[in-house]
Amino acid sequence: MAPPLEGSADALFPDLPRGPLQAYRARASFCWKELALFLEGEDTLRLKKTIFSALENDPLFALPRGGRLSLEKYRELNFRRCKWILERSLVRVEDMVQSPLSTLTLITCLGMYDWSLAMKVLLHLLIFGFAIYNSGSERHLEYLPKIFNMEIFGCFAVTEVSHGSNIKGIRTTAHYDPATEEFVLHSPDFEAAKFWVGNMGKTATHAVVFAQLYTPGGHCHGPHAFVVQIRDPRTLLPMPGVMVGDIGEKLGLNGVDNGFAMFHKVRIPRQALLNRTGNVTPEGTYVTRIKDTRQRFGESLSNLSLGRATIVAMSIVNLKLAVSIALRFSATRCQFGPPGEAEIPVLEYQLQQWRLLPYLATVFALDHFSKWLFLNMVEFQQGCMGTDRSPRQVELGREIHALVSAAKPLASWMVQRGIQECREACGGHGYLAVNRLGDLRNDNDPSCTYEGDNNVLLQQTSSYLLSLLEDRGQGGTRLESPLGTVDFLETYPDILGQRFTCSSVEGCLDPSAPLAAYEWLVCYLLRESAQKLDREKRSGSGDFEARNNSQVYHCRSLALAFLELTAVRSFHEHVHQPSVPPPLRAVLQRLSALYALWSLNQHTALLYRGGYFADEQPGKMIENAILGLCSQLKDDAIALVDVIAPPDFVLGSPIARADGELYKHMWATVLQESGVLERPSWWPEFSAKTHTGSLNSKL
Repeated sequence: MAPPLEGSADALFPDLPRGPLQAYRARASFCWKELALFLEGEDTLRLKKTIFSALENDPLFALPRGGRLSLEKYRELNFRRCKWILERSLVRVEDMVQSPLSTLTLITCLGMYDWSLAMKVLLHLLIFGFAIYNSGSERHLEYLPKIFNMEIFGCFAVTEVSHGSNIKGIRTTAHYDPATEEFVLHSPDFEAAKFWVGNMGKTATHAVVFAQLYTPGGHCHGPHAFVVQIRDPRTLLPMPGVMVGDIGEKLGLNGVDNGFAMFHKVRIPRQALLNRTGNVTPEGTYVTRIKDTRQRFGESLSNLSLGRATIVAMSIVNLKLAVSIALRFSATRCQFGPPGEAEIPVLEYQLQQWRLLPYLATVFALDHFSKWLFLNMVEFQQGCMGTDRSPRQVELGREIHALVSAAKPLASWMVQRGIQECREACGGHGYLAVNRLGDLRNDNDPSCTYEGDNNVLLQQTSSYLLSLLEDRGQGGTRLESPLGTVDFLETYPDILGQRFTCSSVEGCLDPSAPLAAYEWLVCYLLRESAQKLDREKRSGSGDFEARNNSQVYHCRSLALAFLELTAVRSFHEHVHQPSVPPPLRAVLQRLSALYALWSLNQHTALLYRGGYFADEQPGKMIENAILGLCSQLKDDAIALVDVIAPPDFVLGSPIARADGELYKHMWATVLQESGVLERPSWWPEFSAKTHTGSLNSKL
């Protein structure tokens, strides 16, 4: 094992308690503290420690979380916790603007404790608050301090009863009246009611509301955002003309009050329009600096892209927690073993390693990718808010949109599968609610739907790739992008002619092997998708129908493979950079190789169908390489979990505490539950039935 890290960094990490997990920690090939410092940086680690310590040391957070309270009590407690967070200024106004990664860190740390709390803070600060900052102008800055000191509480209202993904089709209207210099906000019927809006159900006083903007003469300029007061902050009663309420209990995240709102000819001032992309003069003339309607619509919804990038990071946090629980359990849960010998930890079984360690590698790969994506998303938005109208900025927007549109589906689906695998890998104990895997599964589930249905979003990514290929074919344009994610397509015809050339398992472990295979796979699916689209059009289908008929087995697969390649390449470049400390290189490169090969292995059928694999050997070699990497990473697994797992108080799973005393903590938790040793309150019903049955039998 590597020597302990010396210097100031030791103060960032508490000493882990000794116990059954110590045996695995002693086998680790690296120092987990050094790896955490390399991946996170000292500033982020200090912020995390501050947040976690604050939660653990306040009695407000010692109370139950999740589903062990009534809906009303849980929401009350969640709001009090949210208020506590904002009152302590763990993130300030300037952090949201100058250090957005700090805000993301706060959200993910709160999510590790309870996603309902994290979502409530996220919706108020990052979604509502940043929407005003990002989409408004100087006149809207007055809202920001009110948001942070909770004079107002916000939500973000886009979706309606009858419109979710199709935002262009929303039916709430905002007609401008030049006589009073006001917009008249109106919901024509219940199908136009804003619906599913987080924080709107019981607590929001203000909302960023999207509505179709009309100027005099009936001219519609498409969906625009307005800041609208929906409740009186002093009484929480609805404002005149506003019908607002709660949609009820959900499958998860029930500490968040999702709600609905209808507007009956509600008048709001002209200044309520968030006017960065388009404005209305006092006389009623629509003015905009962005003449292209599609570009204007895209910029007006850029906050949704930020939300999607945040969801990617949130999903990875869920997988961090699930993998931490499952691997600590697996290292201490002993079952079976060689005849006549002691039982062995289930982590020693190849099947358990194969089930869990690829998801551990996924955590590290996608965690790096999600941070990279989030920072690039913020850079793009800062450019939009400034004066940058360069061709590069426009192209960066297209690339970011394509990446985010595939990253949310890839991450949320991958994590959903991973949590389920972790739950099953913990056997019956994983099904016990106190061990938290069920809550993680339920709380992650909406990530597959909100901020855009996953399958619908993937169409944005495939359309981007197909448009690049079409542009190149028409004008010989180079295939390149600001972030470099599509540059490999410049050699598209040559890549399609390549074949798998590795002759051994060791060859598969060379980083160039999975990268080359993925590049071929994306090019193959791009060609197949383009040809399918062309066949549909030549058969008489219109553009809409042709695209609709080209998704399954073609465009959908293309989008996912492209995003996987981007994530594989991003993590590969990160772990092979010269700045990686030598003691960490081996374990990071194994994680990178395992993520790449395991992800690629799920496309084996396509690699054979397209001719990239010629016989049975490539598939067998990749499978053997995956198993070999799992075996090599097995002894490092617990140290890797120590890097990603929060303190025991935050992780909140008796079977996954850092000391590894699995049975002691689970038994104590079960006995501490209310009423476990008491007879049921309805025992007379049982007794009466039993007594009657005894008398009848005697008769």
